[in-house]
Amino acid sequence: MGGSVYGCEEIVLRADQTLKEAVQLFICYEINEIPVIDHQRREIGRLTWKMLLKALADKWDDDTTIKALWNAQETAVEHIEEQPADVLSKSDTSVSELITEIQQLKLELQEAHSMVEMMKTVLDSAYEGIAVVDAQGIIREINKAYCQFLGIRREDAIGKHVTEVIENTRLHICIESGIPERGFIQKIFDQPMVVHRIPIWREGKVVGAIGMLIFQGVSEVYQIFQRVQELSRQASQKERQIKRAASPKKQISGLDSIVGRSPAIAEIKQMVRRAARVPSTVLITGESGTGKEVLAKAIHQSSPYVDGNFVSVNCAAIPESLLEAELFGYEEGAFTGAKKGGKPGKFQLAHKGTLFLDEIGDMPLYMQAKILRVLEEKKVERVGGVAEMELDVRIIAATNKNLEEMVQKGQFREDLFYRLNIIRIHIPALRERKMDIPYLLAYHMERICEQFGLKQKEFTKEAMQALMDYSWPGNIRELVNVVEWLVGMVDGQKIEKEHLPSHILSSALFIKNSHEREERKNSIEQTDAHWQDIVDYYEREKIKQALIEEKGNKAAAARKLGMHRSTLYEKLKKYNL
Repeated sequence: MGGSVYGCEEIVLRADQTLKEAVQLFICYEINEIPVIDHQRREIGRLTWKMLLKALADKWDDDTTIKALWNAQETAVEHIEEQPADVLSKSDTSVSELITEIQQLKLELQEAHSMVEMMKTVLDSAYEGIAVVDAQGIIREINKAYCQFLGIRREDAIGKHVTEVIENTRLHICIESGIPERGFIQKIFDQPMVVHRIPIWREGKVVGAIGMLIFQGVSEVYQIFQRVQELSRQASQKERQIKRAASPKKQISGLDSIVGRSPAIAEIKQMVRRAARVPSTVLITGESGTGKEVLAKAIHQSSPYVDGNFVSVNCAAIPESLLEAELFGYEEGAFTGAKKGGKPGKFQLAHKGTLFLDEIGDMPLYMQAKILRVLEEKKVERVGGVAEMELDVRIIAATNKNLEEMVQKGQFREDLFYRLNIIRIHIPALRERKMDIPYLLAYHMERICEQFGLKQKEFTKEAMQALMDYSWPGNIRELVNVVEWLVGMVDGQKIEKEHLPSHILSSALFIKNSHEREERKNSIEQTDAHWQDIVDYYEREKIKQALIEEKGNKAAAARKLGMHRSTLYEKLKKYNL
């Protein structure tokens, strides 16, 4: 009979002995394996410390017998007898090291458990309501304060979709967009609440979100605001003036500079966030005045190039004869009137930063070739110079023209187009995202009033509706000009409909009269028809007329009708046009 003998004592285990007894033997004698014998004291196998450790890790009961353990592992006594003695191999790690590792794991488990308990205590002690959801919007944690406010039990909320538990929630939308929503108003039980919604990012993906109910109600925000105002009134006039003079102006940068809540703007913010992570060239398209330079600055301010300069060049505003010298710079004496000592170009000034080439579609063909060479070689040579300079510049280009059509007509180099069109971001016209108009009006009203030192003005419902109905052919640039005009021309704090510029009022009147004419025509010609059929009839006629006027160009017809191109395609399919 094989066995391990230490001194005069033979160390063996019977098949009917327990795991607890086996652990005691391993610890007592610090051995790596113990022979296992049957009732006739024949050796039927060997129990190693690894097998014992696995049993403990699998949470086997201490009173489990060695035979029961082997049977569960499908290791019958007959099979063990067939195995050579060296199958149950020894390990270089001693039992004492094993015990140390187990103790360390136990300590780490205790620390993790303690940390979990501590976090639960923090959550339940928090005054704010806190809910945590996973990537599918399923509630994984919710604290005591939130449960008390909602009148539910924690166990009834865990595992449910957030929309089933929290009224008017947008946490699931926050997960989809990846955009944090701080200080939003959410109605719960008909009470306005101040909430934060913060997406949780991990390895470039949104894996969940945290919802925070900051106050018990908006009334408490007003109370806090009133207390702050009372403290401010207690300060002297002189101290307030010093503070205003010393305080820096509020800077809006990065994604915060992109104003709007429409799905199109949410998608653009996502693309900006992704584009900022890499140095690839970005091409921004959109009508004039849609905010292409604002978007370019947002990418720059969110990118690793933020410490460098943001240099903007309007390719349409610089004369062709001066464009090359402006972009690449020139050496002293390069041409008549050249500045003494030469001058660095825009590319050189943007080294380690971002160069924004606005209106790239208006760049002459010969300059397009030079730009392409710089983009490919990352080097620039001044006019009249002989030495090339290495460049590390992020290029962002923008245009309001259709570059694909220009390439087909030979007006724009195809190779440069493909070099620029790596990451493409299109900004829809303002008429295609009307839900952003109130946010833009409020943002620029606050900004301009603060800039002029005036008290902020407010729009009446009628004025806001007229501004929403207006088509804004000049997009955001026109909107900013209208807000500045209203700030200067309106004396009171309320902006009424009659205060609006005449061209906006004329547009609103035209829309109103058009509706009235259509209604009269409907009542005369279609008295017996269903109202939806009437609407469809006139909508179909307007689409047909727009297609005729634009000679079948669907993109132009969509712009004329004030709808998105995808919406036009759906209606063409609906009316079989």
